[in-house]
Amino acid sequence: MRQASKTVSLVLGSGGARGLVHIGIIKYLEENNYKIESISGCSIGALIGGFYAAGTLHKYEEWLKQIDMIEMVKLLDFKGSGGIISGDKLMQKLKELVGDHKIEDLDIKFTAVATDIKAEKEVWINSGSLLSAIRASISLPLFFTPFTSSTGQKLVDGGVLNPVPIAPTFHDDTDLKISVNLGGEAAPDMPIKKRHKVDKSILQKMQLYLKSISLPDSITKEDGMYVVANKSFDSMQGALARMKLAAYPSDIEIDIPRNLCGTFDFDKAEELIDYGYNLCKKRADL
Repeated sequence: MRQASKTVSLVLGSGGARGLVHIGIIKYLEENNYKIESISGCSIGALIGGFYAAGTLHKYEEWLKQIDMIEMVKLLDFKGSGGIISGDKLMQKLKELVGDHKIEDLDIKFTAVATDIKAEKEVWINSGSLLSAIRASISLPLFFTPFTSSTGQKLVDGGVLNPVPIAPTFHDDTDLKISVNLGGEAAPDMPIKKRHKVDKSILQKMQLYLKSISLPDSITKEDGMYVVANKSFDSMQGALARMKLAAYPSDIEIDIPRNLCGTFDFDKAEELIDYGYNLCKKRADL
């Protein structure tokens, strides 16, 4: 007899491109008799979780596996205010790929978590436009322009205050709460590496494109202001996640090494998705 499926509240954390492991984890859960009934996510966790709740995650995954670095950079409009990227081109592309949906119309309960920078508090978005909720939640400080809500709130990345937002699932009537923390302890060696060498012509085109839009050294240099700020934010999220999960533990916690890949390594989609799937296969509690 087939075992009855276990219902799950899935908590998807923030952490840039590392969050593509969320796709692999969701695939594993689907294939192994888990039924995801509720999702709470912030930043990349809100994006992946939102698209899954809308039934469009496969379209986003297919696009990620096909896009190259130059196409990715061209989606970044360097004309933001309060951040170097406005985010308009990226969100338009996401809308073309997966459409927009009302959160309250989704079959799966969904909450995107953002941060109100003026009020210094979390904001839980569980109604209205799904894409707007995602845009608010992914507003990485310094990188994306803050999102202005319909009520005038200035919203930034939910990971500023809560990188693994388990609280929205407290009252769920599900069998398990599974959290995915993208700020886990660093691995001795960076686990994800390119399977193939990058074509030198692609890198040259990339360099020419970056020069053509005249990005300042503070953004492009390895020790530049933005890189240092981003690494500092990553460290802060890791510490916050540990404190939040210690105070409010989930039934099953999946920790992803914070050095798994770079924040913007979205061109490693296939490897990252496989990593999340295979990590679950090795777990005795899944």
